[in-house]
Amino acid sequence: MGLHRGIALRAAVLAAVLGFAAAGFISNDALLEHGHAATGRSLLQAKKDCPVSFEDANYTIITSRCKGPLYQPSLCCGALKDFACPYSTYINDVTTNCASTMFSYINLYGKYPPGLFANTCHEGDKGLSCPEDTPQVQPGQKASGAAIVIAQAAAMAVAAALAVSLIMSC
Repeated sequence: MGLHRGIALRAAVLAAVLGFAAAGFISNDALLEHGHAATGRSLLQAKKDCPVSFEDANYTIITSRCKGPLYQPSLCCGALKDFACPYSTYINDVTTNCASTMFSYINLYGKYPPGLFANTCHEGDKGLSCPEDTPQVQPGQKASGAAIVIAQAAAMAVAAALAVSLIMSC
């Protein structure tokens, strides 16, 4: 019986840690993936399909704040981060088509000029920084940007409460 509690506790702690794990940034490579600076080399390398779907995502997080004709960097880059940070693990993976797929949808819904985000959004050597506590969208999970962060935070709170109750009962 004690063995099962120990396994359950470890599983709950692992789930909590993985749920809060975040890439920490949106890489410059991801920003350039669909911008004007993408290289022809990527045409020679087959990319895997993105494990998360951008098709049904809520792009109003970006389109409601990043508007032309004068695209304000603070609004556009902030909106991009709010939308993309929950996907940073996937869009930073250069072996997948996640970044190009995401930017295709962003440009489809926002009708942004080519390279807007790649040319405008710069924070550091690695790319755009994401809040460290940003939960990552999981494959098969429907995401709507900031809304998914709230839902995952609630799920992690339940997992943490379960872990505490297991510890207290041991």
